[in-house]
Amino acid sequence: MPQEPAPSHAELEQHRPYLLRYARLQLRAADAAEDVVQETLLAALENKSGFAGRSQLRTWLTGILKHKIIDQLRRQAREAPLPAGPDEDPDAAIDALFHADGHWKEMPADWGKPDEAFENKAFWAVLERCQERLPVKTARAFMLREMMELSTEEICKELAITQTNCWVLLHRARLGLRECLGALWFGNLGGRKKPR
Repeated sequence: MPQEPAPSHAELEQHRPYLLRYARLQLRAADAAEDVVQETLLAALENKSGFAGRSQLRTWLTGILKHKIIDQLRRQAREAPLPAGPDEDPDAAIDALFHADGHWKEMPADWGKPDEAFENKAFWAVLERCQERLPVKTARAFMLREMMELSTEEICKELAITQTNCWVLLHRARLGLRECLGALWFGNLGGRKKPR
């Protein structure tokens, strides 16, 4: 099987906007995101012979970026503790959604065919907005699990939290995203009027 030609600088640069969005969602700081993307592209240029074409170029770059983001998170954790915030009270947001008997106060909207939303660029923009509304630690736990595919143990180590706290953060992230996406995307069918 012939090896794929090494990607050019221009081919790598085409993926910069995607990598920046990905990094900003995780790090929540434009300057830190720019730094890790720059480090990613530099690492890709220095090791472009490592791209064998077994995956898409974007997938390969995202893999490198994930490692750079984790390195950045580790540096941040050594420099200063994560700020305390609203996600320190795990029950308040959840309790607000349910009656005392455990039933929903307001049933979630029917999402129709949510898998079709993944193919829509506007959906990803709304998802990004919804993630930005989550408390920092909650969003970080969600990104580490769902986007970076880290295990619970790895997330606990990165965020210096217990497994129970991790599960609570992930649950709260999913509830928050469900509520936000229900309001901003699925509740109005992605900006389109609901059929009558």
